[in-house]
Amino acid sequence: MKPLRLSDHPAIVFFTGAGMSAESGAPTYRGSGGIWHQYRWQEFASQEAFEENPEKVLDFHELRRKSVLACQPHPGHYLLAQIEQEHPHVTVITQNIDGIHQRAGSRRVIELHGSLWRVRCQRHGVSDDMGETFKNRKCQDCGAWLRPDIVWFGDCLNPDVMNEAAAAVGNCDLFVSIGTSGVVYPAAAFPRIAKERGARCIEINPEPNNASYLYPEIIREIASTGLTRLFDNTSRS
Repeated sequence: MKPLRLSDHPAIVFFTGAGMSAESGAPTYRGSGGIWHQYRWQEFASQEAFEENPEKVLDFHELRRKSVLACQPHPGHYLLAQIEQEHPHVTVITQNIDGIHQRAGSRRVIELHGSLWRVRCQRHGVSDDMGETFKNRKCQDCGAWLRPDIVWFGDCLNPDVMNEAAAAVGNCDLFVSIGTSGVVYPAAAFPRIAKERGARCIEINPEPNNASYLYPEIIREIASTGLTRLFDNTSRS
């Protein structure tokens, strides 16, 4: 596959999953050796668990925060941030909650499943909270427990976030999926939407998955290698 010219594509969407972060060393949740093979999500990743024992759930998520902060963005993350600087219409849609895209410099990031670096009060909304430990475990306005602003099992995705992501997918002419399994809905519908709208669809993933058949072009490489192959520095302009 020849490297792509950014000028040939007015609107680009990069759709990233666990494989994007795994290359940085971030632990996966569902994959082989993933977190949900070590912990019962029913005890740590549901609203019911949080209501029953908020401190236990927050302790668990602090461990997740510490493990993610020990990971560094890889060249693929930095390349996406650089492409964003060079192109006026680039959107990263991610299923990851680790914030590594932002640490690499990406600014136009839609986080489908929320972020480890935000907390939410049911009455007073969402606030940023970056660090190994939570700055506050209770809302300073009402004293209620603050829950991580991520999508747990049994939660509905934020409809505003989903609408924003669907609009970006529906309007793109290049859709590049990177390290996502293609099995988690409703986000798994995105490549189908992009393809139906006439976008060029490319998958970067070392292993095939249930959505691979939707991609006419496939690069069987890890994220950083595949992205470098696709967007060679000498051919992007």
